[in-house]
Amino acid sequence: MQNLVAIVGRPNVGKSTLFNRLTQSRQAIVTETAGTTRDRQYGKVIWGGQEFSLVDTGGWVVNSDDIMEDEINKQVRIAIEEADVILFVVDVMHGLTDLDEGVAQMLRKSGKPVVVISNKSDNFELGHQSAEFYSLGLGDPFSISAINGSGTGDLLDHILTLFTKDNTEEELDDVPKFAVVGRPNAGKSSMVNALVGEDRSIVTDIAGTTRDAINMRYNKFGMDFYLIDTAGIRKKGKVTEDLEYFSVIRSIRMIENADVCILMLDATRGIESQDLNIFSLIQKNRKGLVVFVNKWDTVEEKDNIVIKTFENAIRERLAPFTDFPIIFGSALTKQRILKVMDTAKEVYQNKKRKVPTSKLNEVMLPIIERTPPPSNKGKFIKVKYITQLANTQVPSFVFFCNLPQWVKEPYKRFVENRMRENWNFSGTPINIFFREK
Repeated sequence: MQNLVAIVGRPNVGKSTLFNRLTQSRQAIVTETAGTTRDRQYGKVIWGGQEFSLVDTGGWVVNSDDIMEDEINKQVRIAIEEADVILFVVDVMHGLTDLDEGVAQMLRKSGKPVVVISNKSDNFELGHQSAEFYSLGLGDPFSISAINGSGTGDLLDHILTLFTKDNTEEELDDVPKFAVVGRPNAGKSSMVNALVGEDRSIVTDIAGTTRDAINMRYNKFGMDFYLIDTAGIRKKGKVTEDLEYFSVIRSIRMIENADVCILMLDATRGIESQDLNIFSLIQKNRKGLVVFVNKWDTVEEKDNIVIKTFENAIRERLAPFTDFPIIFGSALTKQRILKVMDTAKEVYQNKKRKVPTSKLNEVMLPIIERTPPPSNKGKFIKVKYITQLANTQVPSFVFFCNLPQWVKEPYKRFVENRMRENWNFSGTPINIFFREK
């Protein structure tokens, strides 16, 4: 199992800045607004030839105005329970506070190895002020500056000495990545929590609760994949905070990195313009697609006619790409959520499907001969040979012919539809190219 290190502390001491510094990423959102980080955020650190997992947590607060205080604190407790080593971040510029004392008391009870990190020690004089943190009774404080990296090398060396278990888990490059995407309040975090069997992401009725994209490994019931819970993507005109802007950008990047996107729709609202915008993002990035209609348990009439009508409406709005699975269920009641994952896995396999060249020519050439491309200025197009390209993001096929420049988009869609009838490419886009032989 991989060693896990948790970063904890009160708000605005630089936990997310340290997380980004150690993971060499910009994965966690960093602003001057207290309470920016809400969910646990996971990343990987490689140092001295060793790799370990790092988790960032929300700031520990007591009796604050933040209505999510209890949920954030619960996330912190879970991270402490999971961790092998805990990094307790304090702010040398503000000195020791009552909140720091409260966190220290909780950490002493945990019995885990704790490293006190005196952050924002940007110069020699500030480093001397770290001495007051000895009173926490948690050992020698490490004076660092997360924003410029000063002292982080020594810190990482020390962290490696605290690990008690071997790192035997290997990262698999071919493990599929499934991103749960959709507009705010579609039920994305509820679905992720239902799948992993714990409150990994905070869930409230407030749109925009999830800010960071939460990335986790799922290895249960014979399945193995990375599951990504993203922040809700809303229209540009409705994004008023810098913080939400960063969240939306991060969600878009997660779509770019995913293999299959699970587009969550709200059954109580149907398919709206913002759902189409998210679908467009998925299409532009050539990702696999599974549509999950959530909150189906709240719909009163659920007969086959209603389901068929709903399906037709979705496919009509997302046309011309209509060959994708649609599943109706509920994240709250866990109805069909495992079927969603099974289907996402099938779509991932469809993206990697290879069709033998002999079979391609045997099936498609007669179809094209019966329905050839329309002639242009008395010139007839003749397709001579078909093959599939290797090492492509999605299945891509080349049709060699004499006049490729005269083959128009409608005929390419005709060919694509015939291919989908003969081979299972459900949920994945495919590329059709006509080239001169």
